[in-house]
Amino acid sequence: MQTTLEIDMAEVTRLTCEGRLEEAMALLAGGAPHAAAAPQPPPAFRVRRAARAPKVTVPEGALFETRSFAGAAGRLGYKLYIPASRRRGAALIVMLHGCTQSPEDFAAGTRMNELAEAEGFLVAYPAQSTGANAQGCWNWFEAGHQRRDAGEPALIAGMTRALVAEFSIDPARVFVAGLSAGGAMAAILAGEYSDLYAAAGVHSGLAAGAAKDMPSAFAAMSGAAKAPARAASRAGAPLIVFHGDRDKTVHPRNGEQVIARAGAPGGVTRGQSAGGAAWTRTNYSGGEHWLLHGAGHAWSGGGAAGSYTDPRGPDASGEMLRFFKERSDWN
Repeated sequence: MQTTLEIDMAEVTRLTCEGRLEEAMALLAGGAPHAAAAPQPPPAFRVRRAARAPKVTVPEGALFETRSFAGAAGRLGYKLYIPASRRRGAALIVMLHGCTQSPEDFAAGTRMNELAEAEGFLVAYPAQSTGANAQGCWNWFEAGHQRRDAGEPALIAGMTRALVAEFSIDPARVFVAGLSAGGAMAAILAGEYSDLYAAAGVHSGLAAGAAKDMPSAFAAMSGAAKAPARAASRAGAPLIVFHGDRDKTVHPRNGEQVIARAGAPGGVTRGQSAGGAAWTRTNYSGGEHWLLHGAGHAWSGGGAAGSYTDPRGPDASGEMLRFFKERSDWN
């Protein structure tokens, strides 16, 4: 009788969280035999045991609505922050959480709603379901979710277009950003939907086409994989990339591979945040790469109320917003 492998995904997750990716990959390759065991998706970027859903404070006159979008590829739930200060022709930023996170968690950790209230733009937080991925990860590593008009990219883009129409968003002021699995999906959207997203932010993520299945996902995360050979089908939106040089969950080589699509490197600036974190920023013709010295797998400058955050800075949310404004007619 033919058997498949029963894989202890909890142990794979624990090893991944500890940065022991080679051991995690070995476990994936050599689990105990078990008849008809269903394969499971990789936990990818999970670094905490459970997602948080902190209470998000909403100022008077603002809304943080629970919504859903239905398209040919399925249904997508999301949260939408509508600031009390919303302006005519406002901008929209789509924020893609990491594994085990929720929209509320990601909003609290990135503090993007606070910037939205100050600047008058909308923020959408798509929610990956555990039905689509057991760890709540965007399926960036599967071929069916790496192409335009298919899978999760189609759902996220469809939700974006619906919001642009509903709220009369300026088409030149639509952006996407994400952390970890969300960063990897943001990189895919930047390449496949550059006609929709004016720029993209990728924090601790991977390049489009970095993996095609579970083993290659872990190889890419460990830094063992070669740069993706498959180029995006379109030129791609400008990119701002953040990555910690001590990230043990997603090797910092992945940040270099993401920014490689942004053209030729230019000037280099070095600095230190108010919280004492050193960084190096390299400018490219089509983007910026921020290497965060001593940082692990966490949103730089994030709030302590959310998971996956490093409050020391620099402020990734603020720098992404600045980058987005510079690459549109938004001022």
